[in-house]
Amino acid sequence: MITFTKMKCTGLVTEKTKEGYLEEGIRLYLKRLQHYTVIEWKTKPGNKKNTHEAQLLKTEKDWFFAQMETSDYVVALDDRGLELNSLELAHWIEQKNQCGKKRWLILIGSAYGFDPEVLSRCDARISLSKLTFTHQMVRLIFLEQWYRAHTILKGESYHHA
Repeated sequence: MITFTKMKCTGLVTEKTKEGYLEEGIRLYLKRLQHYTVIEWKTKPGNKKNTHEAQLLKTEKDWFFAQMETSDYVVALDDRGLELNSLELAHWIEQKNQCGKKRWLILIGSAYGFDPEVLSRCDARISLSKLTFTHQMVRLIFLEQWYRAHTILKGESYHHA
């Protein structure tokens, strides 16, 4: 069993989760993660439908930057990011937990991705898969993998590989 510093984790999403089954899964994994770390989930208020892509990315950028602190380790979930299997993710988390930062800030963008300025501020970018998922589904997939990584680090039986 590995002991590591628990950095707080805050997930930032750009709009409300629309599907009830995804929201239920998100709540389940947020609850499970509380056993391992302090976790918070924030949703950007006031997204408007039919907003032009450039304007949407700008308002998302402004909101992301308003949430950031210099002491954050900022990670964007990005399809061009680092690809890790579950064991690699667990060890990556363990390593980054020792970097001296106070909080993980996990950015989950809209279907349009991220403004380039947001990506330039990120300390890391992670891809969950070469497959394409809806930005709504990515939230649940990320939380399940974050939970799995913590159970791996604690030597628990959730992960059987």
